[in-house]
Formats: sequence, C-alpha cells, structure tokens
Amino acid sequence: MNSLFVKLIVLSAMLLGLPLTGILFSGRPVAKYLEFPPETRFIQHAPFSWFAFGCYAVFIVTVLTFLFSALFRKPWNLSNPKPDSQPLPWWGWISLLTCLFFWGIAWRRIAFLEWFQPHTFAPLWVSFIVFLNALTFRRTGRSLLTHKTRLFLILFPLSAAFWWFFEYLNRFVQNWYYVEIKFGALEYFLYATLSFSTVLPAVASMHAFLNSDTGYPRCYHNWIKVAVQNRKSLAWSVLVIAGLGLSFIGILPDYLFPLLWISPLLIVLSLQTILGERHILSDLARGNWGNIVSYALAALTCGFFWEMWNMYSLAKWQYSIPLVHRFHVFEMPILGYAGYLPFGLECGMVVAMIEDRLYNNKKTLRGLV
Repeated sequence: MNSLFVKLIVLSAMLLGLPLTGILFSGRPVAKYLEFPPETRFIQHAPFSWFAFGCYAVFIVTVLTFLFSALFRKPWNLSNPKPDSQPLPWWGWISLLTCLFFWGIAWRRIAFLEWFQPHTFAPLWVSFIVFLNALTFRRTGRSLLTHKTRLFLILFPLSAAFWWFFEYLNRFVQNWYYVEIKFGALEYFLYATLSFSTVLPAVASMHAFLNSDTGYPRCYHNWIKVAVQNRKSLAWSVLVIAGLGLSFIGILPDYLFPLLWISPLLIVLSLQTILGERHILSDLARGNWGNIVSYALAALTCGFFWEMWNMYSLAKWQYSIPLVHRFHVFEMPILGYAGYLPFGLECGMVVAMIEDRLYNNKKTLRGLV
C-alpha cells in the first residue's frame, strides 16, 4: 500500500476520531461539537493566570533565544552577500496594487461594496502570495509560481483540506471563533474553503522568499547535531502519547489546547520514522537547522500579516485562549503567536511530501532558491 495513503488514513482517523471518541466516553453531548456552521460558544475557558503565563513565556523565550543564537555565529550578512537583484516583474507590481486595493476595501466601510467586504480575505491573500513570489523572482530569477507551477497550484486545494482539520480540532478547544459570518451551511463551507486554500501557498511562498537571502540559511548549517537512538521505539511512544492527548483534548481543553497545533506534526513525524522515511527533522542529524527555522519563521511572518489584516476586517476571527489571554498584538494574545512555529513545520512537512510525490525526488523548496 502506498505510504502516503497510509499516513493520510492514519492521520485522518486519529485527528477526526480520537477527540470525538473522548467526548463520547465522557458522556458529553456530541451534537454541539459537530455544529455547522460553528456558531455556539459552549466552552468556558480558565481565567488568566500569571503563573501559567510566566511558564509559557519562559519556555517560548528560551526556544526563540536558542534558535536565534545561530545568527551570531558569524557575520553572515557580510560573508554571504545577497545575490544580484533584478527589477520586480510586471506581475509583481500588479499583485502589489491589488493587495493594497483589497486591503483598503477590507478595512474601510464602503456602502456600495458592503456585499463584497466579508469576502476580501481570499483575494487579498492571493495578491500577497503572488507578490511574495515576485520578490523571490526579483532576488533569484526563480520562484515557486514560475518554476514549480504545478506544485504551486496543487497547494491551493490541498491547503483547504489541510486547514479544515484545524477548524475541526478547534471545535474541541474553541480557541478562536468567527464574527460577522452570517451564512448558511453551504455558503459558509464554500467561502471558508476558498479562504483556507491560501494558507499553504502563503507559507510556502514566504519560506522561499526567506531562503532567497543566501546568507541567512547558512547560519544554520553545520550547527548542533541531534542524533536520536532507538528512533522507531521513540516514534511509537510519541504516536501513542499524541493519540492519548487527542482523546482528552475536548475533556481538558484548558490544558491540552496546544495539541491542536503540535499533534498533527507529532503524528506524521512518528509515522514517517516508523516507515523509515526522511522527514522535516532528518537534517538535524547533520546539524542542518535551516529548513526547520525557515518554515517556522515563514509561518510566524505570515501570522503577523494574518492577524494584522484581520484586525479591522468586517468578517473576522477573535480568540479565547485559556490561562494566557492577555497582551494582545492585534486580536491575538502575544503568547498565541508561538503556535505559528510548529504550524510552520506542519506546512513544510506537507509541502515536502507533495513535492517529493510530484517530482519523484527528495528535494525540498530549498532547491528552488
């Protein structure tokens, strides 16, 4: 049986089945978790806790300090100059103008465009994605859009399915919810799917743009080597722990909500290790952290723009995060941005699997630029 098919089946079964199984065994009513569109807020989150906030903050700052410490290993910006640039292509200028246009419509309340303002997310992000590819093309003469067009296009429908899993998991923790979304079930599904289709192309395009600076990724080459013994035994253990966590995520949402972001990553990494495949963390054995850091930063950077453009949009999302819901940057509590780091690795993992499948090789988007 095809290994990609096996991974998809196991991942889907665990993400979809285990949270619901936990709810069933706890005796709680299942219907409210399956409400569509998801409008009812029924989880009362724990109030803000300075202790929890401090513990999360120390952990996050420690991780970020470790990751960014590689930038000071050598004067990378001097020893590895940027490649020669060329003019921004014509389609880059068009995408920049359309990005600014849809941004303006999203944030202003224009009477004759009132019908369109709830739908600005997708065109705004498509414009931004094309602009990112134009910036990458300007630096290197290559981009995901122009040189891996088939992968670029496939990422859009794949992204929609990818993000629907997170929407489903969010029903069990309710960390975010949408406002001014007044659609029936079919309309909601279609409009949401269109918006969700931009997530993977955005992160992949941002990753390629970050890597187009030849100096920055080299800081993470030949760095700290991480060799793991008994990898398959560890992978089975992680898979079981992730499964148990997902089973209880709806029962203990105040404490297990981080699993929404890390459980898909843990499951796929475990399956790839058990099947003897390379994965996004494989390069750590050689001390190469570049791809990992690039994808984490790509998602975090996209997250900044997601949250910024969401701030004054008509149809938008808001957050309710237990224990740490304070000190907002736009709508997001500041510690919530940490979720974008593992999310970036999940995006990179999915992109790499599809890229390997399409081009029948083991290259990642690093080879693009």
